[in-house]
Amino acid sequence: MTTAGPYQGVTTSAQAMDRAFASGVVRLAPAWVPRAFCTPGRRLKLHPNDYFPLAKDRGGIDERWLASAVRAENGPLTDPYEGLSLAVDPDGGVVPFDEFIEHFGARAIGDLWESHRAWPMYSKFFDNQAPLPFHIHHRHEHAQLVGKEPKPEAYYYPPQMNDHFGEVGVTYFGLHPEVTREQVKDKLAAFLRGGDNRITELSKAYRITLGTGWDVPAGVLHAPASVCTYEPQAASDVFAMCESWSNHREVGDELLWKDIPTEHHGDLDFVVDLIDWELNTDPNFWSSRFTPPVETSASQSAHDDGDPGYREKWVTYRSEAFSAKELTVAPGASVSVDDQDAYGFIVVAGRGEITTTGGDTQPLESPTLIRYGQLTYDEYFVTAEAARAGVTVKNTSPSEELVILKHFGPTSAEWTRDQHLFS
Repeated sequence: MTTAGPYQGVTTSAQAMDRAFASGVVRLAPAWVPRAFCTPGRRLKLHPNDYFPLAKDRGGIDERWLASAVRAENGPLTDPYEGLSLAVDPDGGVVPFDEFIEHFGARAIGDLWESHRAWPMYSKFFDNQAPLPFHIHHRHEHAQLVGKEPKPEAYYYPPQMNDHFGEVGVTYFGLHPEVTREQVKDKLAAFLRGGDNRITELSKAYRITLGTGWDVPAGVLHAPASVCTYEPQAASDVFAMCESWSNHREVGDELLWKDIPTEHHGDLDFVVDLIDWELNTDPNFWSSRFTPPVETSASQSAHDDGDPGYREKWVTYRSEAFSAKELTVAPGASVSVDDQDAYGFIVVAGRGEITTTGGDTQPLESPTLIRYGQLTYDEYFVTAEAARAGVTVKNTSPSEELVILKHFGPTSAEWTRDQHLFS
């Protein structure tokens, strides 16, 4: 057995996988990811001494990846398991989540196994003291040129993760409708000259409201605010940075060319072609992409009959590639969850337990402080088998709400059922 970052005993044995899968609700180890071009916002509940646990030039921990079957691309010093979720073997050790999914196939992710042959999404918390550089994620035709998948994503701003807003509580999205290709190209040329290319002069800034979110299709330029953000997305790590000065430092040229085919390095027209012009200059961008929470139809029906002790809302719902819900359970209450598709989840407040139809119970707990390398009880993956059989979530606190964020793959049954709510 080998080591994965801070965790000992990485194994792919069938016996370990079977033990991790046994109840159908799979405990996951925290997957911490550093970014050398960012400064941690220190809202991930890590111990204050543990935000810079890695070697020189690796940067600080400013992301935690959730239900991730993909690995981060962080340069030559990247740990081979970086960004990858690890299923916890109850007998000790951890199992790489991508190989776990491959081993169980449809038992783990249902029909998505036939259509994708992998778990096709993940979520993350990104947590930066300063805003991220203005950048873009490739659409299908451009991602395929470098052997990758496109990366649509979405943002939700959990109040429980934001005791401060960092330095800049606004996000830049898209371009002013009157912006031209030549103006963007001029800003990219200034990127290569060094200093601040001021490309966000061509964009619009939107003030962030906690408890709401945004949809960000591939091909849309954006510079996320310095707010701790829950980010469901397609399982890809493809981008081109377009802003040359961010986080009080220069952004290296290599991040502009990171996922540009080698033969197009230096070709600014190719970079401009990454932009979905219609989406970026949409005069109705706010009404098309802003995502206020929407109560699920099941939650609405339950409240029609009285107070069921819980409320569930869609917080990500504009993309076909993924969706996400927020489940809030009142103190002492419980809810039988009727999701029919596999999903990952993270507990952001409170404590409780989750019980399968078979009677297996596991603890739920949002930790106050996590040491780097410590296992927690706040993150799980509910397999397709367990979801269809049903699970019960109970809040064991006498005073605090239990709040869970749940991330789903493409076109889940409940998302499809609730389409009428999203117009």
